[in-house]
Amino acid sequence: MLRPYQQNIKHNLFEAWRQYPSVMVQMPTGTGKTHLLASVISDRMMADDTASVWIVAHRRELVEQIEETVARYGISKDDGRVKVMSIQWLSKHWEDVKDERPGLIVIDEAHHALAGTYRELWLRYPNAKKLGTTATPCRLNRKGFTDLFDTLITSDSIADFIRQGWLSTFDYVSIRPDSEEQRLINGLERRGADGDFQVKEMDTVLNRRPSIERLYESVRQYADGKKGIVYAISISHARNIAGYYNQYGMNTVAIDSKTPANERKRLVENFRQGKIQVLVNVDVFSEGFDCPDVEFIQLARPTLSLPKYLQQVGRGLRKTEGKESCMIIDNVGLYRLFGLPTAHRDWQAMFEGRLAGKGYPEANTRAVSYMALSQGTDKDKTAETDGQLETIVSHGQLLDYLQSGKSLPENDSLQPEKLRPFKDRASGLYGLKRGNKITSTARYHSVLDTAEGLATVCFDNGQTGIVDESGNVRMRLGRCRSTKFMKGNILALTGNNGRKTYMDLLSGQIYNKQPRIRQFGPVQILEEDGMYYSRTKEQYKIRKVSGCHIFHATSSCLLVYDYYAAPVCRQVNEDDARWGHDCVCLLANDYDTYYRYCGMLSGGSIVIVDNVGKYYIVEEGRGKKYIACENPKTADENFDVVIPRLKAEAARRTNMMVAEERRANERKRMARLEGMKAVVPFKSGMRWGLRQGDKVVVPPVYRNIQLPVGYYCAVEVSPCRWGIIMLDGKVVVEAGYSKVVINGDGTARLTVFPGKEKVVELGT
Repeated sequence: MLRPYQQNIKHNLFEAWRQYPSVMVQMPTGTGKTHLLASVISDRMMADDTASVWIVAHRRELVEQIEETVARYGISKDDGRVKVMSIQWLSKHWEDVKDERPGLIVIDEAHHALAGTYRELWLRYPNAKKLGTTATPCRLNRKGFTDLFDTLITSDSIADFIRQGWLSTFDYVSIRPDSEEQRLINGLERRGADGDFQVKEMDTVLNRRPSIERLYESVRQYADGKKGIVYAISISHARNIAGYYNQYGMNTVAIDSKTPANERKRLVENFRQGKIQVLVNVDVFSEGFDCPDVEFIQLARPTLSLPKYLQQVGRGLRKTEGKESCMIIDNVGLYRLFGLPTAHRDWQAMFEGRLAGKGYPEANTRAVSYMALSQGTDKDKTAETDGQLETIVSHGQLLDYLQSGKSLPENDSLQPEKLRPFKDRASGLYGLKRGNKITSTARYHSVLDTAEGLATVCFDNGQTGIVDESGNVRMRLGRCRSTKFMKGNILALTGNNGRKTYMDLLSGQIYNKQPRIRQFGPVQILEEDGMYYSRTKEQYKIRKVSGCHIFHATSSCLLVYDYYAAPVCRQVNEDDARWGHDCVCLLANDYDTYYRYCGMLSGGSIVIVDNVGKYYIVEEGRGKKYIACENPKTADENFDVVIPRLKAEAARRTNMMVAEERRANERKRMARLEGMKAVVPFKSGMRWGLRQGDKVVVPPVYRNIQLPVGYYCAVEVSPCRWGIIMLDGKVVVEAGYSKVVINGDGTARLTVFPGKEKVVELGT
């Protein structure tokens, strides 16, 4: 049975095949790509019993594994309709299969499909449907896959799969940025034919006893007694590591391309059964290797390849019973190049070739700071230094953070960079990119300037325009010699005649002089040559006259009172019209038009009208809402019907809010009084007050105070002039009685003069 996410991807795949003959599917390592493709093949063969399917693997070692998986779906290699072969075998035996016509070709580990040997499949079998599966649809050289595959289907992220319980959580430790190992790696300068670090130089620098000793100490400290895989640089490096680990009692074997197939199979089986603790390999177990109970992964090979990094750490993320988490020991600082395995990846941009699946060495030279994943003390911070390694995240912190629904913070080196132009050498045209990601392909004659998310570009016809980072044209500007983005969304333009003008990018309005930005609460207006201008497409402007305009800002709008103009709209309250002046309303973040102010409702909401007679109510934090118009079709849009109803509703809500606020304040006060029952009278000089412990509650201002009864105290202000206060000092009964007796039932007996008394109920 397929898991729910596999069923969803399978459904999306068959839907995509309705439109596209060639589809690539991305799924993280350990989430069952082979099971998915086996189920897809099984369904296809059930629908067409004459169908012929080829499964093409990147390496011979993967063929047998794929055959075993598809056999679970009743597809035997003896059936004849399904063939599993390596691309190496196929490239040498085209003649042997020239008469076959596969209806479906599945390419496993399809990120290798750009090689010429794979392209033959498209040339020889153009009518066959294609399915490519991979965890990492990207290349170091930023070559996309769109020449081969028509579309990409992506699954959930590694973070999602861990959150949902399909992949194992992990602990991650790495060398410190200032460590000796990192210094050696930062010094690597040579590159191989694939663009990665040159193996020979890496081997020379890191295949030395001090580095291997540090590798061993890392395993002993963080994964002692655990079962794991080490990724080495070269055959010699792998064998030296295995020899050193064995020397110190760690049962370890090295496997590489020179290990005989039968011997390799035996060693792997012993590893599965726990007879071998550690496997050291050179690019053997990066793809397709399935051993869920791997407890640690050690990265001992520097790489610039994102696929290599994710394929390697992915070997430890498979789940199995009794496995709490996986320990990832990064002895070559790869997380500073790529982020944690759970970091966000823009697979679509890599699939299209707009972003390379590559790390950049300069990232390792920058300071990297991860946010703490918990809210604890300084001792609970995410990055804890311990000897030569630092803890980047523990599995407990990681799981808590993922289950909170948040995305993991990226490290500083992976944060989006500024939008910048780049030149394509082949065409001579310019495009836009952010960091290493191309956001707009090369299509412009020149790029004049860039700002956050925008660029001014020159098209082939000599015209200038503003585009967003994806290349969508926002505005055409005509012919310009130069442009400059300025603060406050102002664009300076210099025409071919040398004349300079200024454009408000929010409204599109042009000014002959650089306008001054005036900020009033949440709204900006522009001041230029003695005039005020709204930053709206439908522009409001008034002459600057000292003392004749009042700007009143609220949290959601700006009101501009014009004492030289009469009201031009209906008023909510008739009293407002008596002022005899106009008032314009500019809404925060509304750059389309300005409004006339009609008045305020109880509670602070305001009513405004636009220039075509539509009325809106603006409530705090909710923006504007249409309520009426000048030419209503129904009573529900009639100003004279709607406004009285809104006023009544607003008054009712305001009264309810005032009453509730009064009740809330009273509850707080009563709770405060309850905590004051321990107050006692105290004397300072000739006067009395109340205190609780060392805290003075009521200052000593009374001639006398009796002991409290409940929340009340009888106090004497002057001779024979008694009154009642509460414990917090609030006067309940004004002083003026010759005697006061407070009862326990909340009443008091007051003596006006001997022989005349009255009983009152004490309120709060």
